Amino acid sequence: MGIAKSASGVVYQIQPLEDPRWGGFLERHPRASIFHTAGWVGALRRTYGYEPIAFTTSSPDTSLQNAVVACRVDSWLTGHRLVSLPFADHCEPLVDDPTDLHAIFAALEQEVRQERSRYIELRPIYPAESSTTLCRSTCVYCFHQLDLSPALETLFRNCHKESTQRKIHRAQREALSYEEGQSEAILNTFYRLFVLTRRRHRVPPQPKSWFCNLTDCFGSALKIRIALKDRRPVAAMLTLQYKDTLVYKYGCSDPHFHNLGGVHFLFWRAIQEAKQEGLRSFDLGRSDVGDTGLITFKNRWGATRSELTYSRYASSPDPKCQFRAVVPNWKMGIARTMIPYLPDRIFTAIGTLLYKHVG
Repeated sequence: MGIAKSASGVVYQIQPLEDPRWGGFLERHPRASIFHTAGWVGALRRTYGYEPIAFTTSSPDTSLQNAVVACRVDSWLTGHRLVSLPFADHCEPLVDDPTDLHAIFAALEQEVRQERSRYIELRPIYPAESSTTLCRSTCVYCFHQLDLSPALETLFRNCHKESTQRKIHRAQREALSYEEGQSEAILNTFYRLFVLTRRRHRVPPQPKSWFCNLTDCFGSALKIRIALKDRRPVAAMLTLQYKDTLVYKYGCSDPHFHNLGGVHFLFWRAIQEAKQEGLRSFDLGRSDVGDTGLITFKNRWGATRSELTYSRYASSPDPKCQFRAVVPNWKMGIARTMIPYLPDRIFTAIGTLLYKHVG
């Protein structure tokens, strides 16, 4: 356990995967999400070797009252940095008292300067600012959440009539079949569609080991859903459940069957099941502000749209520490031009090599 002392107070560094207080603390804290849990942090460590760490003002002999969790990412390509948390859509600082938040920010600043980290990146849902001498850069994303408290009939009426409702009805007419679970066969089906979708978007896929580890670490809280037409998989989605929230994390599909409404079929099925289980929120995740198609898709489910503002804090105003400034646009253009022609084994190998460095 590390201890940081400053004029702002004492801050302890703990290991969330080893501290017996962690799970109970998350259960008590109203802003804790699936991304704070040992399942997510454990899958990160298994897959990418990231070291998880949490900063808190709670001493080891007391109950845990606050924490900011992050992972140390060490990369020869992108440098040493702290990220809260890699591949998470959001990760709230679980700190309610402004004095405690100020103390933890001071410890984070000390960490950046003493460990010579390039930066620390925070991904809050709500603004969480405190005074610091570090240089700050930001990036804004769209965030959608669907309130599940209305009746199912109302949720359906709130969907876009000419798009979402029509696609759900089309899927019903097509008599799409449905499979769910975590078996190796279902995971393999999901990953085949995932690679196909990533190729279409010209982005390398995350390694299959990531999804295997997510499945192992989350157990029954993770579910893969598959839509099929005449026994052929046409769409798939992966969701996570925590407390009263269902989280949509990954989705994929075969473009040759988009007209059948398989994606909409799975989303509506997930909503129906969430209602049956008494869940209160469907987290649809983040979207790039320029991805108008995805934003429109989420809007048409009647979801509430808000902004996520990620912040990077660096010891100097280095352009390489700012968002979207690591890889020149011309290099990305060349890479994306090549992707459609790469064999699957090379395409997936690129993702396996790349994602450890970009978390």
